[in-house]
Amino acid sequence: MSASLQWGGRFAAPPDAALIAFGSSLEDDLPLAPFDVRCSLAHVEALEGGGAIGAQYADALRAALAQVADEVRDGSFAAWARALGAEDVHGAIDARVRELAPEAGAYLHAGRSRNDQVATTLALYARDRAERGARHALAIARTLCSAANDEAAAGTLLAATTHWQPAQPVLLAFWLAAATEPFVRAAQRFTAARKAASATCPLGSAAVAGSTIPLARERSAAFLGFAAPSRNAMDAIGTRDAALDVAHAFVRAVLDASRVAEEIVLWAAPAFGYVRIGDATATGSSLMPQKRNPDALELVRGGASELVGLYGGALSSLAGLALSYHRDLQQTKRLCVLAIERGVAILDAFARAIADVTFVREAMNARAADGYAVATDIADALILRGCSAREAHALVGERVRRAEEEGRALDTGDLAALASAIGVPALEAPLDAAASVSAKATVGSTSPDAVRASLAELASEIAALEARL
Repeated sequence: MSASLQWGGRFAAPPDAALIAFGSSLEDDLPLAPFDVRCSLAHVEALEGGGAIGAQYADALRAALAQVADEVRDGSFAAWARALGAEDVHGAIDARVRELAPEAGAYLHAGRSRNDQVATTLALYARDRAERGARHALAIARTLCSAANDEAAAGTLLAATTHWQPAQPVLLAFWLAAATEPFVRAAQRFTAARKAASATCPLGSAAVAGSTIPLARERSAAFLGFAAPSRNAMDAIGTRDAALDVAHAFVRAVLDASRVAEEIVLWAAPAFGYVRIGDATATGSSLMPQKRNPDALELVRGGASELVGLYGGALSSLAGLALSYHRDLQQTKRLCVLAIERGVAILDAFARAIADVTFVREAMNARAADGYAVATDIADALILRGCSAREAHALVGERVRRAEEEGRALDTGDLAALASAIGVPALEAPLDAAASVSAKATVGSTSPDAVRASLAELASEIAALEARL
């Protein structure tokens, strides 16, 4: 254990092994390992560029770090670090470099603290996962948009609901477009978070006050793809904005996925029968042979609560924390990484599951006007003939009540009665779902023309966001 520690000279006795284990973040840090190697390579650039080490040591460090990178990829580094009992992944990488290149390795941490090392590594990790999140969001958006185009061509109808009660008929393509929109926004949030994470590089800030060792910070920042070195060491080591921004983007994207998943889960029930979930996604029961369970979508739905809790914990860990570095930030890091890794997994699962859903058009079309869903169209027709909104609402509500009592749908007799009530010879209004959808006249509505226009815009936005990745 002592070989992995990056401190200890001022202590006369060894640390309590149980307390070191209590404070260890190795398991939580392992997803950061490839980014920490990259961070260390950048620090070699800063040391060599500033003249703190010569080319021979720099080359030896690069060779050792290249080997560590290989070991991270093949999984042997994680096993080595666990056997070492490393305090964290950052110290483990430093210890492995010292083992591979003892003389040069002793200089790797010159002018660097774990404070700026962790902040930089976490920013690199956040930037990478932001891009991954954007790709997942865009894959979901493209799947939904493609399905919307298919259903628009088929003219599939759907009884839209509010409060889970029948509301108005819409095109299924309209619902699919509504499901697509949040994932386009999610991709925009991920893209913005990635850009923010690339703005300034903490590396070279050292513990809190900067370093007296000459470091070529511009060189290390450029090596890592940052726009510039950070301008205040105390702020740079204590902020976790990059990780929080990306975690937030995942929370929002997973919340969006959970809402779509909720409807698909309900629609898959025989009571609706609107969708069939494919064999690759559905699961069975250990007891009931007939079951086709939408488990993956239920786990997406439940995962949203998990991410909200993790993100809330990360925010809470910062509450009241003074500037600079405090060990509480280890908890912030842990919770952000957990939220981000779970977010990646949930979006990947959702993308796979949503692509395996088939819409049962006949069932949707058959029930698109259920629950007196054309009542609003009839009220609108009254308003267009001079009724006030309140009078039209009351008159149509009375006709709905009567039709419900008689066990029938609204029909031409109701239109005739309403025409008589307002003193006009006849009243024309949609009485079926297709006519209702076609009657819509506003931008952003469920009319076929409006839906086609929105889908074209969505496809263009998706392509533009994909081109930026």
